[in-house]
Amino acid sequence: MALEDAKSQIDQAFTREDLKGPSFENAFGGATSFLRRRYTKDLTGVDLAITGIPFDQAVTHRPGTRFGPRAIREASTLQPYDPPYGWGYNPLEELAIADYGDMAFDYAKTSEFPGRVTEHIATILASGAGSVTLGGDHFITFPILRAYAEKFGPMAVIQFDAHSDLWSDDDLTRIDHGTMMYKAVKTGLVDPRRSVQVGIRTDCDDYLGVNVIDAAEVHRAGPAEVARRVKEIVGQGPCYLTFDIDALDPAFAPGTGTPVWGGLASWQAAAILRDLAGINLAGGDVVEVSPPYDTTGATAIAGAHVAMELVCLYGWTRRG
Repeated sequence: MALEDAKSQIDQAFTREDLKGPSFENAFGGATSFLRRRYTKDLTGVDLAITGIPFDQAVTHRPGTRFGPRAIREASTLQPYDPPYGWGYNPLEELAIADYGDMAFDYAKTSEFPGRVTEHIATILASGAGSVTLGGDHFITFPILRAYAEKFGPMAVIQFDAHSDLWSDDDLTRIDHGTMMYKAVKTGLVDPRRSVQVGIRTDCDDYLGVNVIDAAEVHRAGPAEVARRVKEIVGQGPCYLTFDIDALDPAFAPGTGTPVWGGLASWQAAAILRDLAGINLAGGDVVEVSPPYDTTGATAIAGAHVAMELVCLYGWTRRG
């Protein structure tokens, strides 16, 4: 690449004018926006906003997911050169995607945090864009779902996870990543009949009517059959997909706070996500990436690939 050409490819997170199109920039340099999209708070003309919520004060045991959004963004710089494999189209060419940056909040005022999240996501949705959120621990999905339910009504949810997050907790002032789905169902944000959890491998006394395809069943049935069942459950109404990185086996994603063996392999998750093409995806998130527990960066790479698949699914929905 000639020097003058190279200069035009520097820091496209700030300099790119078109929200569409691939990005050719050295992966080892420049500002690490997600997929080298433009950092902006202007949502005019944006189809999909990527945003980070660096919060980990709701974890049960090990913190560190506050560093997740930054690590996922850095890992994503390896991806914006070629169309994502297996999709047959390039969402970076068809979608106007912006990096909306991280949500600002006062870490010392945790009681205000849920409301801030809902407001943050509601602002994106009010612009007409969808959101893909980089977490952060899994509590963030609860206030995100409140914003989605306010716009779309009770949501169908596809949850990839080792844990159900359905443990009983009727105290809405508690901020706990292990009870977020319980509260989302109990407060009417989620329609359990049209929701499904994939990859579960921890016990839960009451799934509150949410459908479950545990990890052992994924291994037995295979990705294509799992995707078929998921699509049958959620139907054609607006749905939200939340991917806890601990849905993957620790062999593939060790950098998470509550790893559980026996989980999905990366290839299984990728195949299921791609076979979900055709769902009416309104938004999604990838959570629980905790870089301090993975010096290789493999977990963040997996998180960046999941986020890209969410982008692909969102774009496929818009294609009709």
